[in-house]
Amino acid sequence: MRPRREHRLVFLLTVAQRRLQRWMAAQRQNSAVTATQAGLLFILGQRDGVLMGEAGAALDLGPPGISGLVDRMTAANLIRRRADPDDGRAWRLWLTPAGRDAIAESKAGLVEVNARLTDGFTDAEIDVVARWLTTMQTRFPRGEDE
Repeated sequence: MRPRREHRLVFLLTVAQRRLQRWMAAQRQNSAVTATQAGLLFILGQRDGVLMGEAGAALDLGPPGISGLVDRMTAANLIRRRADPDDGRAWRLWLTPAGRDAIAESKAGLVEVNARLTDGFTDAEIDVVARWLTTMQTRFPRGEDE
């Protein structure tokens, strides 16, 4: 029996993340929003008026992270923040017309990045990669999830 091959997965994930982020940053020069901002726009596109904490959890951001993101996106007139009518301590997030336009632009950009990410792989191979990456969320939960 042949010895198991060492894949250096942590190294490969780290390098892949850095390269993808650099490539996306270069592409963003033509875009108004970052990948994280696009993520929040996509959430609001599916569920406008979501609670700020729920949006943060969906993006894997803690309270300071989602707060800063919402501040930047509010300043850019992509979203609006309104107090929750049932709980004055909570905030709900709503898309602006500019935010709706940015969703369409972001979706178009994702077509290209997804094509680059999946080029040369079968659907079955991409399904395995997606399943593997998804398990990272349960195997390595956020601090408060542990």
